[in-house]
Amino acid sequence: MPELPEVETVRRGLSQLILNKEIATVDVFWSKIIALPEVETFKQELSGQKIETINRRGKYLIFELSDYELISHLRMEGKYEFFSAQTHAVVTKHTHVIFHFTDGSQLQYRDVRKFGRMELVLKGEAKRFKSIAQLGPEPTPETFKLAQFKRDLAKTKREIKPALLDQKMVTGLGNIYVDEVLWLAKIHPMQPCDTLSESEIKRLRLAIIDVLKRAVAAGGTTVRTYLNALGEAGKFQLSLNVYGRTGQPCPRCQTPIEKIKVAQRGTHLCPHCQKLIARC
Repeated sequence: MPELPEVETVRRGLSQLILNKEIATVDVFWSKIIALPEVETFKQELSGQKIETINRRGKYLIFELSDYELISHLRMEGKYEFFSAQTHAVVTKHTHVIFHFTDGSQLQYRDVRKFGRMELVLKGEAKRFKSIAQLGPEPTPETFKLAQFKRDLAKTKREIKPALLDQKMVTGLGNIYVDEVLWLAKIHPMQPCDTLSESEIKRLRLAIIDVLKRAVAAGGTTVRTYLNALGEAGKFQLSLNVYGRTGQPCPRCQTPIEKIKVAQRGTHLCPHCQKLIARC
């Protein structure tokens, strides 16, 4: 699944390709991709809209248009592919939406699993959209504050991994990056949130900021099919310490990496560096 670094990389790529382009027509081949409004209305309202900028909130892309905001969530395997007017555009069985621009170029939304969703809302409404309004802060030093993070952790007895995955304490983390930040912070993924010490919380916050920043700089992580909007693979998989490294030595202590299940998710950890600690 594209996580924050991958979505941010897609945003940057699309910003190079489609800003200030005007939408002429839209084709929709799989109606369930369009969650809001009804498909024919979606197509009609987008005609004549200019793409002014592209923002991101958590794992959501937000296309700022002349009169609307188009919210796009890539889910498991959604991706965008751009074709210039001089390029032969190939429509595949996985092409579900095509945005045709007035200059003859087009942007295709492709999704092998068809899980991605798009919503068209009035300008200024995206931040109030339920799924976006519930998101935690972006993982930057300026917005992801230690004091609030400590308060949020103290309120729940949940295991730390699923707590980080639900996007409410901090946004943008998925399975890959949670495994990586917990290894970096030396915290077991099943450690209850309300038992974390102050030093562990500080390490964890810094690890979240650090890992996601480095992953964005590397263009994301390509494990299976992820490519950015320019057709390029990410490179952060070359820096992974635990994810996908079952049986390989821990970079810190050389203990073999283990894979377990936590909240129904495959989870990688070092059993020596990340001990589950019983605390009252």
